Amino acid sequence: ADKISLIPQDFFAELCEQIIQHLNHKIPGINTAELCQRIQTSGIEINAGDLAKIANIFSFLFSTAARNNLSTEELVITLGNAVSTLPKHALQVIRHVWNEQGKSISVSEDARNRASVGQFVDMKWKLGVAMSSDTCRSLRFPYVAVTLSVADPSGQVTDKSFEMSIPQFKNFFRQFKEMAAVLETV
Repeated sequence: ADKISLIPQDFFAELCEQIIQHLNHKIPGINTAELCQRIQTSGIEINAGDLAKIANIFSFLFSTAARNNLSTEELVITLGNAVSTLPKHALQVIRHVWNEQGKSISVSEDARNRASVGQFVDMKWKLGVAMSSDTCRSLRFPYVAVTLSVADPSGQVTDKSFEMSIPQFKNFFRQFKEMAAVLETV
C-alpha cells in the first residue's frame, strides 16, 4: 500500500487499464519498465521491481474478480475489508476501471492455457562491425545484434539481447524461412 500511494492517480489508472487490456489479450504484456521510467521522470521515486510487483498483484486481483464474476461494488467492498490501507485514489481508479472494463475480461479455459507461455512483443536489430579489440587491432568482424521483447505469462515485458555472426544469422534466417513455408501450408 505504501508503494501504491507513491504512484500518481493518472499513472495508476494507466497501469490498471494496461492490466485489463492484457487480461483481454488485446496487448501482449505490461511494460512496467517504460511506465516506471515515466513515473520517475515526473519526480516520483519508485523502482521497476516494485512496480512489477504491484502490476502482478492487480493482475491477480482483476483476474480473480472476473473469475468470481464480482460487480464493481463487491470488488470495492471486498478490497476495503481486506486492505484497509489502500489509498483512496487507488480505490477510485479500481472502481472506475472495473466499472468501465471489468466485465469484458475473458476467463475461458483456452485463454488461461494460452497464457502459460511467453508472448512475442517486438524485435529490434542492428548490423554492426567490430573494428578492433584489446587483443586484435584489425578485426573488421560483422555481426547482427538482436533484442527480443517478450511478455511472460503475468504480462511483464522483458528484453532479451544476443549477437550473431553472419553465418549464425544466415542459419537463423534459413530457419525462419522454413517456418514461414510450413505456415503457408496451414
